[in-house]
Amino acid sequence: MTTTTYSDVWDLEVFFKGGSDSSELQEHLNKTEELIKHFEAKVNNWTIANTLEDSKYLKELLADFEGAAKKLFQAGAFVGCLLAQNTEDKKAYSLDAKITSLGAAFQIALGSLDNLLTTFDDEVWEQLMSDEALKELSFVLTESRQKAKEKLSKEEEALISALEVDGYHSWGQLYDLIVSKIKVPFNDQGEEKQLSVGQASNKFSSPDREVRAAIFKNWEKSWGEQADFLAKTLNHLSGFRLNVYKKRGWDDVLKEPLSINRMEKDTLETMWAVISENKQKLISYLERKAKLSGVEKLSWFDLDAPYGKTESKVSYQEGAEFIEQNFALFGEKMAAFAKNAFEKQWIEAEDRPGKAPGGFCTSMPESEQSRIFMTYSGTPSNVSTLAHELGHGFHSFAMRGVPFLNCRYAMNVAETASTFAEMIVADAAVKNAGGEEEKLVLLDDKIQRTVALLMNIHARFLFETSFYEERKQGTVTVEKLNELMLTAQKEAYGDALEEYHPLFWASKLHFFITGVPFYNFPYTFGYLFSLGIYAKALEEGKGYEEKYIALLRDTASMTVEDLAQKHLQVDLTQKDFWEKAVRICLDDIDEFLDLTESK
Repeated sequence: MTTTTYSDVWDLEVFFKGGSDSSELQEHLNKTEELIKHFEAKVNNWTIANTLEDSKYLKELLADFEGAAKKLFQAGAFVGCLLAQNTEDKKAYSLDAKITSLGAAFQIALGSLDNLLTTFDDEVWEQLMSDEALKELSFVLTESRQKAKEKLSKEEEALISALEVDGYHSWGQLYDLIVSKIKVPFNDQGEEKQLSVGQASNKFSSPDREVRAAIFKNWEKSWGEQADFLAKTLNHLSGFRLNVYKKRGWDDVLKEPLSINRMEKDTLETMWAVISENKQKLISYLERKAKLSGVEKLSWFDLDAPYGKTESKVSYQEGAEFIEQNFALFGEKMAAFAKNAFEKQWIEAEDRPGKAPGGFCTSMPESEQSRIFMTYSGTPSNVSTLAHELGHGFHSFAMRGVPFLNCRYAMNVAETASTFAEMIVADAAVKNAGGEEEKLVLLDDKIQRTVALLMNIHARFLFETSFYEERKQGTVTVEKLNELMLTAQKEAYGDALEEYHPLFWASKLHFFITGVPFYNFPYTFGYLFSLGIYAKALEEGKGYEEKYIALLRDTASMTVEDLAQKHLQVDLTQKDFWEKAVRICLDDIDEFLDLTESK
């Protein structure tokens, strides 16, 4: 047990003093711009001889890339933290726009480099990649070379990157701005309050169904009032994306997200097929939960409701200590990482107005630190979220010393590390329960995440797939968006709910993220993939930590299929692995159904 009292407010001053007014940050941005221009000039001045003599210049370019990339990423992460902690920080919005512009310039230079790599003869390229200093980067460099071959000319791709600043990424920024202005009215014991969307969303975890129903009604109304603006935003964002795909000759909207996630379509389709085949047990859980709640069917606003009538509260300090203790049962390095994050104030968890909704972990590569953002209100689910985000941080910690080019792991494997950490804590909570009722509360919280990842995420995937098909035909209206979402939710939840959330397309940030298209299926992949790793960890015990770190260090330098084959000896394109992973989830439901049979 620690004797230190942990602060629930993060320390950002260690990076740049003064927040969005920081002169240090301005100097950092000026230096970043200078490094990007230097990198760009060096790329443009490279006359390729198409011989092994080119290796020296390529190594110099890669060193320059690393310096510029770390600075750009650090600045972007810092400003992202400023915007999250205070959605009214107008200067931070200006800084965000500046960083987006720098990122676009850097992307153009990278695109030019990738194009240059395509000019090498295959034989010369293979020889270059066998060079000792380039060998460990060969997967990523060859991948970049191949992707460049599938794109437009250097000039056309440069133009797209330049136009993205105001014609693509700005739509995502507009979404953030609209959301920051949304207030959800809530009557708190006679006092009328105006909640931010982050505060309002926490009310869906209330044990009082009347509170959940009331907040949901106002939630729908508040999002509905902005629906026209949000639909316009989504249509333009997706329209830009589709036009780029069309110019490149890409027919399948999944081509880019699958490529980003280094994943085969067969793997994705097999995963969803296995989930669909096993939905009935999830539906049985929802039906049992409805019966226990005294209603015929659950509604959308019941999905995050805790089991039982009493609200279990866990202080931030208690949650932190519980995470530390249980990480220690897995491995010393993971526990030490978490302890350091709490002690050094890497985490922003205070429940206060003006914060952005949701949670995230971001890496500060120059400082070799992470920062975690969430709003902690004391629910068991909050403890899980905290563990989840610490898992992301541990992934970055595990990658220390790996070249930055080999640190750009995709979202699907990023979610693996976070979900693995979450599983450790959730499992421990169930096992340490003081009695049957407490066990049911914690088991229910754990199953809720399974429902979210196998049903909610499936609904997002189904919606986005059908939306993009509609968008190819023209602008999609608010009414049609609602209809598509309702259809997707009914399919994903097996029509087990009484009331759905047709405006979910508006309230879910992930549909508006421009950095990564189809920001949905990687969550489910990461969850089930982590279960496979978790099963392996349970089998091998505490000594598995080093093997786990080795797996994490490989996450950005091979396909997920190769990663699974190398570290787990499984084939992800076959059903076996996915069926075993889903079975682990369903075991929790079996236990819950058994314990509540006579209730």
